[in-house]
Amino acid sequence: MKHNSWGDIFQYQHQVFRPKSRFDNLPSQNSLLSLPFGLGRSYGDSCLNQDQLLIDTCQLDRFISFDEETGILRAEAGVSLENILNLIVPKGWFLPVTPGTKYVTLGGAIANDVHGKNHHLAGNFSHHVREFEVLKSSGERFLCSPSSHQELFSATIGGLGLTGLITWVEIQTIKISSTYIEQELIRFNRLRDFFELSHSSSAYTYTVAWIDALAPKHQLGRGIFIRGNHPKASEMKEDFVLKKERTLAIPFYAPNFTLNHATLKLFNAVYFHKPTHQGKVHRTYFDSFFYPLDSIGNWNRIYGKRGFFQYQCVVPRDDEEKVVEMLLAKIKESGQGSFLAVLKIFGDKPSLGMLSFPRPGVTLALDFANLGSSTLTLFSGLDSIVLSAGGALYPAKDARMSPEAFKQSYPDISKFLPFVDPKFSSSFFRRMGY
Repeated sequence: MKHNSWGDIFQYQHQVFRPKSRFDNLPSQNSLLSLPFGLGRSYGDSCLNQDQLLIDTCQLDRFISFDEETGILRAEAGVSLENILNLIVPKGWFLPVTPGTKYVTLGGAIANDVHGKNHHLAGNFSHHVREFEVLKSSGERFLCSPSSHQELFSATIGGLGLTGLITWVEIQTIKISSTYIEQELIRFNRLRDFFELSHSSSAYTYTVAWIDALAPKHQLGRGIFIRGNHPKASEMKEDFVLKKERTLAIPFYAPNFTLNHATLKLFNAVYFHKPTHQGKVHRTYFDSFFYPLDSIGNWNRIYGKRGFFQYQCVVPRDDEEKVVEMLLAKIKESGQGSFLAVLKIFGDKPSLGMLSFPRPGVTLALDFANLGSSTLTLFSGLDSIVLSAGGALYPAKDARMSPEAFKQSYPDISKFLPFVDPKFSSSFFRRMGY
């Protein structure tokens, strides 16, 4: 069976096993290496296992329990964030941390230790995980939590599915009073403004910025700063009604020539100058605030059949503004642009996983059409800047980092390796030399 990465860079054949419930065991008489597979939203090959076995968790989709008084949810690992929201939002609860898509499973959220717009306050998804079960290829089951099998707990968080199959998960959700977010959009004209806005937005639960990677040199790093809060219960009548959002589907792959320097530059200029209710708070439905791209089905087809890369890095606090400026200058010099460029401050909360990506500093994520060698050459130059600054790259978004870059990004890899299940692997892990 063929599976693609979300970036459409890789298309690999796999054998597939679908457990029907959390009580099922893994195939015992199988010489193939296994890898859990959720909804396949990893951009590169960390969710793929070429010519080996994918454990498709689509049928591990049951809710086990939800306490409406405490907000504690337990569900099988194949349950999507979308289905969790459909259950808990009408009851006045919300995800404590969410990435930019709700088409992610609980198991995938842990395996990639996803983060969101509230990292500076809430940390990673794993900071709100109470416990989970890991099924090993040997048939052993381990209940993992901050107080039980702590090392396996830490290895599985951000562990890219390599320590075994997560069968169920228990998380703590957060109380809300409305399905709306009080949002403020602020247009800024230079990179320094982003850092000033970030540091002055401590009263906001959610902060992030879109930046124009093709801005004129004198406005390098210009963009739109987005910040928001859940409304306070005292300020409005409770409203937990789910809305049916309009969706637009991309029916086919766009021709490769449609995304070029000129069209990207035009899009970015139009987007930067769009009306933004500049400096005014307005309410927006949570789907629009957290998941704008989810309203476009198969949006990855915009980049054509050659696919696209996402480059996401984090650089530490020392000289973060200078380093980000160097990255943007390198991108501008290459002539390759991105209409999806996101800048976000990570907080100081230490990650719980041995291979977790978030760490104190600033993270930059950009999408690039696959132009072959010129794109890979650009990424090598960006790697040099990031790694020289002591930064790291994100495996969930990667389709081309070198083994050396991976080891520099994750110095705890030697601590992690003993926890890899001997019958588990991935295309990404083998590409890293393991």
